[in-house]
Amino acid sequence: MKAAQITSFGTPDVLRVTETDRPSPGAGEVLVAVEASSVNGHDAIVRAGGLRMVSGRKFPIGVGLDFAGVVVTTGPGVEGHHAGDRVWGMVHPRQRHTVAAAAEYVVVPAGRIAAAPAGVPAVEAASLVVAGSTALIALRDSVRLKDGERVLVRGAAGGVGSAAVQLARALGGHVTALARDRHAALLRDLGADEVLDYGTTTPDATGPFDVIVDTVGSELNRYRGRLAKGGRMVTIALSAPVLAAIAASTVHGARRIRAFSANPGSAVLTELAGYVTSGALRPVVQGVYPLADVAAAHEAFERGGVVGKHVLAVTR
Repeated sequence: MKAAQITSFGTPDVLRVTETDRPSPGAGEVLVAVEASSVNGHDAIVRAGGLRMVSGRKFPIGVGLDFAGVVVTTGPGVEGHHAGDRVWGMVHPRQRHTVAAAAEYVVVPAGRIAAAPAGVPAVEAASLVVAGSTALIALRDSVRLKDGERVLVRGAAGGVGSAAVQLARALGGHVTALARDRHAALLRDLGADEVLDYGTTTPDATGPFDVIVDTVGSELNRYRGRLAKGGRMVTIALSAPVLAAIAASTVHGARRIRAFSANPGSAVLTELAGYVTSGALRPVVQGVYPLADVAAAHEAFERGGVVGKHVLAVTR
């Protein structure tokens, strides 16, 4: 089968699509024919060598976390999934040497997939797995958004940001989106009550907010200062300065900056599919690339200014 792999740490040109053996499911596992997989920030960080303690230094390293596709076969002990079922899911980030989603086939534990939202094309479904589950768990579990609370989403036009705008609205929040001014119409259409241009809006000119969802990773302490009494802030950004800011913020107790990384199982994916089916959450896809153009997809992602997600379409 064809699979996208990292051949060394570096820029997108270290990515190659090569032939490798098709995996077989073991006990409790499911073999899925992948139809689409999205490009995530975690993929780019691993490729650049930023998570060597997790990914290791043995090459090749698989690339791709999330996927949408069709069940081919199941291993012993799997119940509730059958050949032909349309599913979506996510591989475990630490399994990249043995399994990754940017490939023609992927094997995952049955507990990491769920029925994909009905009637949604695979490319659109794949764009929501990591982005949507990250936003949902951050809002529901990390900061525990309550009905009527004021929410600021930084980087609101990106993959996680656009999902967070929609889910915060669905959970009853009053949503302020901070993004490029040219994305204002899109964000209002997604449910933002207010859109601020990050190019002209300083942190001091915003708030106060009950909840801040950060996808950017800069000026964290200045934005944390815009929290109302009892406010909560979570960031999905991952870098040394971000980790330092998170550690320093612990002196503020409940108003600290929370770190967060989603690792959804079947229950979260099923809940997420419900939001898609109801119309509360819809995909935002900026670009679709064939698997062979995985390097170009990463290049587009790293140029910035992403609206929604870049997605790899897998054909056979």
